[in-house]
Amino acid sequence: DLADALPNVTNCHVVVREGFDSLGEMDEIEEDLLYRAWGLEPTSRLSCQAIMSNRDVTIEIPKYSINQAKEQH
Repeated sequence: DLADALPNVTNCHVVVREGFDSLGEMDEIEEDLLYRAWGLEPTSRLSCQAIMSNRDVTIEIPKYSINQAKEQH
């Protein structure tokens, strides 16, 4: 159930700064979950869902991730 996964979405939401085109296409589940994450950008993905190729990818962890909020970053 998607509702059960919502608390974990911000744990794996990342913004891809380089190599976005090398990632596999987003499936419907990732799209639905990502839509609920904070601070979306055009190159946002869920690192726990995105399938990588053998190219380098540079990501940024959004300011509003649960881990950063709990750790007072």
